[in-house]
Amino acid sequence: MDHSYADFRARREATVWQRLNRILRVLLLLAIWLVIVSLFVPPYKKLVQSRAEIDDLQQHVNERQSLLSRQTREVNLLKTDVTYLETIARDRLDLMKEGETVFRLELAHAAKPKIGDSVRK
Repeated sequence: MDHSYADFRARREATVWQRLNRILRVLLLLAIWLVIVSLFVPPYKKLVQSRAEIDDLQQHVNERQSLLSRQTREVNLLKTDVTYLETIARDRLDLMKEGETVFRLELAHAAKPKIGDSVRK
């Protein structure tokens, strides 16, 4: 019990200068920590930005690869599948076989007249 009282008394008897030295040490450590953090924040932000850019570019590459695979498949079908070639040719040239009925569905936004068109009429 005497030992704990001695600690308490030592803290109580600390001079103003000793307390100011402790505060100064804490502030100095805090300043050093802030300097270190400020040195590492800009490179970290650049790293995060670069990773986001890499992700965007990877997504773009994936989209392009998907488009390439679809177009490659279509080219292969056009070269090898006569039925597919005939269907595509008749669709693009608006042709039909004898006795065949073709139904074309127009998109809703394409069927609406534009505001400028109605004013000009």
